[in-house]
This record gives sequence, C-alpha cells and structure tokens, in this order.
Amino acid sequence: MSATRKEHMSLEAFLDWESRQEFKHEFDGFQPVAITGVTAAHSTIQFNLLGLLFNRLRGHRCQAHGSDLKIGVVGRIRYPDAFVVCSSIPPGTTVVRDSVVVFEILSPSTSYKDRFEKNWEYRDTISIQRYVMLEQSRPAATVFSRAGDDWVGHIVLGETDLALPEIEITLPLTELYEGVTFSPTPDEMQAG
Repeated sequence: MSATRKEHMSLEAFLDWESRQEFKHEFDGFQPVAITGVTAAHSTIQFNLLGLLFNRLRGHRCQAHGSDLKIGVVGRIRYPDAFVVCSSIPPGTTVVRDSVVVFEILSPSTSYKDRFEKNWEYRDTISIQRYVMLEQSRPAATVFSRAGDDWVGHIVLGETDLALPEIEITLPLTELYEGVTFSPTPDEMQAG
C-alpha cells in the first residue's frame, strides 16, 4: 500500500493560485480547502447579522464585512461569515490582517473546524478580540474573548443580547435569527 504525499503549499503560492480560481478556497496552512454551499438558515442568519452590523456601525470607526473578503490568521486564509475591522482598508485589499471580531455560522459539516481549528487560529491572531460561533438549529452562540492572557468562552442563549464591547455595540440574538424556522426539539415534540 502506498500513500500519496502532497506537497506543502506556501501562503504566497496559495494567494497567487486562488486569485486565478473561479471559486473561493480557504488555506489551512498546508493546502487549499474548497468552500461549500450553505443552507437557507445559514444564509438568513448571515443576512441578518450583516444587516445588524452595518446598521449599528454606521458612522463608527469600525466596518463589517461578509464572506466575500478573506482574512489572514496565523499563516492561514479564512473566509469567515462576517468580521469587523477597525482600521482603514485600502480599496485594492484582498486579505485583511487585523480583524477585531469574527463570526462563523456553524453547520454539521464545518462544526469541528469552526469550534476547534478556527478557534485556535483566531485565538492566536492577536488583533482578534472576540470570536462568535452562531448555531443554526437554535438562537444560541458560543463566544470566545480575550480576558488578559486567557481566551475565555461563554454561551449566549435565547432572548438576550450578544455584547460586542470591542466595537461598542450589542446585537439582540432574536434579531439574528429572524425569519429562521426551527425544527421542534424532542422535548417539544413530547410536550406537544
């Protein structure tokens, strides 16, 4: 039995290669990783998130961006579902390297990568102060933020606000999920 050994791609080679591709790819520090499509729930949550961020940051020094712009994190390239940057970005920029808040909307196929791999990458990127993982199945978020030298996680559920003190705004969790229909949980099905 033989194993095929893949060549390690440099970050510079990836950026050059990706600029000629029809579809977006992330870079895991070793090779390109194709980005797959999303569900209707994911699309609705992302639309709501970007709308709320754009409205609340109007006239603010910080700007929100969606998944069309990539960010550089510890030698890797990611396309988060949304992110906020508080520095000026020149018009021709294709890679932002100083994100402050990053958002990912979890799906079954990306949950492990978002919860662990990207969490580690975002933690080790000094500019990132807060990482928000939004669930698709319920109004809920797992939020990691800097507390001194620690990277501390907490859960936000239900009808509460998602505090983003680094950019001086809050987002009502219920508004992030407006228009999303949830399947009943087993407990709800038994009670009904």
